[in-house]
Amino acid sequence: MADHKQAAKRHRQSLVRSERNKHYRSMMRTFVKQAREAIESGSEDKDARVIEAVSAVDRLASKGIIPRNRAARTVGRLRKAAAQS
Repeated sequence: MADHKQAAKRHRQSLVRSERNKHYRSMMRTFVKQAREAIESGSEDKDARVIEAVSAVDRLASKGIIPRNRAARTVGRLRKAAAQS
C-alpha cells in the first residue's frame, strides 16, 4: 500500500487510466480486424472500414495511448493491403 496520500491518489488514477486505455486499445483492434477482414473478403465497404480503422489508430496515437510509430506502421500496412486488393 502507498505510504503517502499523493502516492495513493496516483495509484488510483493509474488504475482508472489503464482501464480506459484498455478499452480504447480493444476498440482500435476491433476496427483494424474488421478492416483486414473486409480487405481479405473483397467487401465493397472495405474503403470505409479502412478509413474508420485509420481514424481510430490516429486518434489513439494523438492521445498517447499507443506509440506514434506503431500507429504509422499499422496504418501503412492497412493502406498497403487495401491498395493491393
